[in-house]
Amino acid sequence: MTDKKNLRTPIVCVMGHVDHGKTTLLDKIRGTAIVRGEAGAITQHIGATEVPIDAIVDKLGDPRLRDHFIVPGLLFIDTPGHHAFTTLRSRGGALADLAIVVVDINEGFKPQTYESLQILKRFKTPFVVVANKIDRIGGWVSQKDLPFAATFKKQSYDVQAMLETKLYEVIGELYNQGFAAERYDRVTNFQKMLGVVPVSAVTGEGIPDVLMVLLGLTQKFLEANLQYSAKGPGVGTVLEVKEEKGLGATLDVILYDGTLKKGDTVVIGSLGEPIQTKVRALLKPRELSEIRYESKFQQVNKVTAAAGVKISAPGLEGALAGSPIRVATEENLDEIVAQVKSEIDEVRIDTGSVGILIKADTLGSLEALVHEFRKDEVPIRKAEVGDISHRDAIEASTVEDPLYSVLIGFNVKVHPDARDFLQESTVKVLTSDVIYRLVEDYQKYVKEQQELAEKKIFETIIRPGKFKILPGCVFRQSKPAVVGVRVLGGVVRTNADVMLENGTVIGKIKGLQSDGENIPSARVGKEVAMAIDGATVGRQIKEEDVLYINVPERHAKVLEHEIYNSLSTDEKETLDIFLMLKRKDNPFWAK
Repeated sequence: MTDKKNLRTPIVCVMGHVDHGKTTLLDKIRGTAIVRGEAGAITQHIGATEVPIDAIVDKLGDPRLRDHFIVPGLLFIDTPGHHAFTTLRSRGGALADLAIVVVDINEGFKPQTYESLQILKRFKTPFVVVANKIDRIGGWVSQKDLPFAATFKKQSYDVQAMLETKLYEVIGELYNQGFAAERYDRVTNFQKMLGVVPVSAVTGEGIPDVLMVLLGLTQKFLEANLQYSAKGPGVGTVLEVKEEKGLGATLDVILYDGTLKKGDTVVIGSLGEPIQTKVRALLKPRELSEIRYESKFQQVNKVTAAAGVKISAPGLEGALAGSPIRVATEENLDEIVAQVKSEIDEVRIDTGSVGILIKADTLGSLEALVHEFRKDEVPIRKAEVGDISHRDAIEASTVEDPLYSVLIGFNVKVHPDARDFLQESTVKVLTSDVIYRLVEDYQKYVKEQQELAEKKIFETIIRPGKFKILPGCVFRQSKPAVVGVRVLGGVVRTNADVMLENGTVIGKIKGLQSDGENIPSARVGKEVAMAIDGATVGRQIKEEDVLYINVPERHAKVLEHEIYNSLSTDEKETLDIFLMLKRKDNPFWAK
């Protein structure tokens, strides 16, 4: 058994689609304890809520569990879901020890649900899926705050069946995403299988089960990772840079290791050199009972991990959301500055001379975006944190290749002067607050561009054609010869050269007529009158002859190697015969 004193509170991130009930779930976990004003009351942090083990055990309704669990409680991150997750990074990984993915059992998966799962898979973070809103299932009779098994038993057979069906839709979708999952009370090994807990964040049904599963996961996965030194220098991640009235720029920080004290020297990541400054004040939210104070915050002298705290200090304006913050001493200041800088540089991508431009709101989301585009082998010219500026717009407009003259913005604004410039330019701008939607939008754009380019090639390329001179349809012998023909394959156009089966070019198509009208081309199956300049009927050509359009070698190469799949079946057949004729004498023709 590990020494309890040195275990920090595990950090739990709540993720999922916007209106699937993340906030309500947190409020429920928090609220019950606040309302009852019970032992080990919940403490509010900046951007986080700490629920002590006593409050959790109380909720589980079995005091004997108190000794069963080793952690002091759970720290829930309560900023918007997946942003917090991508923002909160500790070196090389996610900061959250555990996660909850909330999904509406009636609506199923939404873009942000998929996004959350992708991120968790990438960082290998243990998590539990909460299938919320069971109280909305038709005919459900709510039993306030009961564990799931107890409330489930009290439902009618039809309602139980309905819940199972919806639950298995969620489990099936998880399976499609590469996760083996099952209803939590049917899981024997949480290391191999995901637990899905049906709950109602509104009525509190199933909430005890969520806490139970989270504590169970903590025991299984985290004992080794939760050791911290309360005496060590603080290490954290910047959640947000915020202007506060009377304080100027402040940082909301999640401290995940060590201690942070008023007066400490801290080093914080920024776009340029790391910021070095002294902590002027550490602020925590006031308890709900102290609402009469003017200020929302109260000062504290020190905080110990894991905790959320607001830092007031001079010179915080350039700090980056998602960047590391570390306590330094005079002895190790240079070393810490170098560490923080290297951590930021790792994310500020080794950019190429060619590629797209990416802007994101935090370091974490930037890293996630770059990861996704790299996975698709998309070259990146520049990737950095911040809104889309006039300079970015100009830089993107200098890229000639339309596939890379693209600005990708994740959760960022476009500056007005940049917007004006972009409206006049050919730069493609894609913005969204869902990472993989940006990747999908870019793929769609690339496809459209390629189709456009193909269309251009199509318009200029001479295509294969095969036609037969019809018997009894010679209207003129020569200068030009005018004959009736049937198109047997491909397409015939004016100005194309005409070739015999033996490979001899005998003239050029001067004109085509159908029902007395001049036409530029005729496709397979059509019968038209054709004027052939340079040929004489009875000499080079005669009735019943099969003739071909002579495709230039350069065009034949493109047809065979680049756009063959987009040719129609008869064009493919015609091209194959034409190439065979050409290669009789020269096997390497158009190879």
